[in-house]
Amino acid sequence: MTATPLMRKPLEETDLKDWGVIPTMIEGESRTSGKVIHKGPDGRSECGLWICTPGKWFCHVTRDEFCHFLEGRCTYVHESGEVIEITPDTAAFFPEGWKGECTVHETVKKVYMIR
Repeated sequence: MTATPLMRKPLEETDLKDWGVIPTMIEGESRTSGKVIHKGPDGRSECGLWICTPGKWFCHVTRDEFCHFLEGRCTYVHESGEVIEITPDTAAFFPEGWKGECTVHETVKKVYMIR
């Protein structure tokens, strides 16, 4: 039997990996870091903690992603013009193929699940 992956108190997590600068930057230099708590077979699914500093970039969601934003503030603007304001304790689902821009106003921390 395998242990159930979990993360207690993600806002207090300090054992983080530097994942570098978002490669599709439009303005600024958003740096990302986080911790993966589970990766499924063939790396298809993944969940963990993601942190991103302020900046603006083009976003293309390549697999379904559920996010629970714990801290910070950002704005997603879908290519259709839909505006999604993210504040602490916001949950959002971004379907595969979602495209638009993300502007992080205050460093964002979220837990996520990609499938």
